Amino acid sequence: MTDEDRMTVTPPRRKRDGSLRKALVDAGVALLRERGPDKLSLRECAAKAGVSHAAPGYHFKNITGLSTAIAGRGFALFCQAMEQRLDASPPAATERLSAICQGYLDFATGHPELFLFIFSGQKFKEDDEEFAVHASRAYAILRETCAPLIPEGTDPEEIEILVWSLVHGYAHLAMTRKKENPGLGRGWPELGTLVTHLQKALPDPG
Repeated sequence: MTDEDRMTVTPPRRKRDGSLRKALVDAGVALLRERGPDKLSLRECAAKAGVSHAAPGYHFKNITGLSTAIAGRGFALFCQAMEQRLDASPPAATERLSAICQGYLDFATGHPELFLFIFSGQKFKEDDEEFAVHASRAYAILRETCAPLIPEGTDPEEIEILVWSLVHGYAHLAMTRKKENPGLGRGWPELGTLVTHLQKALPDPG
């Protein structure tokens, strides 16, 4: 191969097809599952993905970049879980509220490491396009679903945060197995039961 040929060689495919990026995010998620967010590092992710320690530089300048990509995947799966429940839900506003709450729980129980990570207070790059799209969509689903149930004269955020606090607290308790605390003295209520009580406190949009 001549020097001229070498200059025209196509750049490595891994830089263009996303396979390296995906492999590093996969490795990051695996490390979260195994060790928690404090043990996340570019070097460890590179080793787990089977690439050189310099390889992450193709996509991530630092650990914040990788963390943001992992969180972006988490929020994408979070949205997907809620939207799948919405797609199967009857059109009534109260049913749709129950649907997103169940989707929230689906995500928390199906991807516990990502659930804990995206709400861990870790620093993410808010200007990262993929992260911003999925994170904002997650809250938009909550806002859109709550909108028909907002009492007249009430700040919408008050109801949105009320719903969010209920389902997030329930999911976190379930995940950390606090619901198995024998001190509760009785069986752990299903999420649907709690949502029903919440719905009774909201106006009937019918």
